[in-house]
Amino acid sequence: MLDIGSNTGHLLVVDAHGGAAPLPAYSYKEPLRLAEHLDADGAVSRVGVDALVEFCAASLRVAEDKGCEEILAFATSAVRESSNVDDVLEQVRSRTGVALEVLAGEDEARLTFLAVRRWFGWSAGRLAVFDIGGGSLEIAGGADEAPDVAWSLPLGAARLARDWFTELPMDEATLREIRRRLRAEIARDAGNLLRHGPPDRAAATSKTFRSLARICGAAPSTEGPLVPRMLPRGELGDWLPKLAAMTAQELAELPGVSPSRTHQILPGALVAEAVMDIFDLSGLEICPWALREGVILERFDQLSVLDEDGDGVRDLAGGTT
Repeated sequence: MLDIGSNTGHLLVVDAHGGAAPLPAYSYKEPLRLAEHLDADGAVSRVGVDALVEFCAASLRVAEDKGCEEILAFATSAVRESSNVDDVLEQVRSRTGVALEVLAGEDEARLTFLAVRRWFGWSAGRLAVFDIGGGSLEIAGGADEAPDVAWSLPLGAARLARDWFTELPMDEATLREIRRRLRAEIARDAGNLLRHGPPDRAAATSKTFRSLARICGAAPSTEGPLVPRMLPRGELGDWLPKLAAMTAQELAELPGVSPSRTHQILPGALVAEAVMDIFDLSGLEICPWALREGVILERFDQLSVLDEDGDGVRDLAGGTT
């Protein structure tokens, strides 16, 4: 599976057996940072396009070496919202042969919700899911496998870092104004989720949420995906003024923070805090499954429906994606 995100390009080779969990067998990724390679007109720059093409070509070579039988290739917010999206897709297709599918924001939220539902199961009851990506914030909620509501907001950590957080540390007045604008944007459509009643369980996915949880004391990734992890609202609130006062070097020394993403920690923290305040959540459970797993799970669901004899599932089972 080839995932072109707003921050990272990620090829995930998956041991994709029908009816089983999509277990990663090999991972290849590069920090493309497409959300930060947009020019004044909102177009992906030539540097960004060339980096994307190079990554897709390298990913094809890796996929071939690993014996992949099928590649699911998709792009999210940075490509989707670029003013030259058609040119970007054509450049990738003509120079590498990769046909990227551009996911709509609602589909991102829906597929992420599917992955989180499958991870926690039906015992989670009514579920609310939040995902801070590089370019957008996805929100979804519902009691079934398909969410009742799903939408996307242009509040990704990389986008905000590029537009609003050009200098760190940040003065208090500027931080207060950004905080107000973020909350107004999220609150505008909050009723979409709240009118269906409070969730029984609220979960978060993405690198940003994982990093914030780690800063607030969650277990490191080395302890494995089955260890429960939380991002508590109170502890994040205590950390926010500290994060705002830190330099990029100090942020890079925090647990769970990648040096390449230090500039995204504060904007991500402000979005996470706003989400928990507006939806009245005491904390968010960190789910290790997200959009990539949702894409794979839906693919197997489609194969099961399209091939009533099960041949399609057997053909792919035991292979890799």
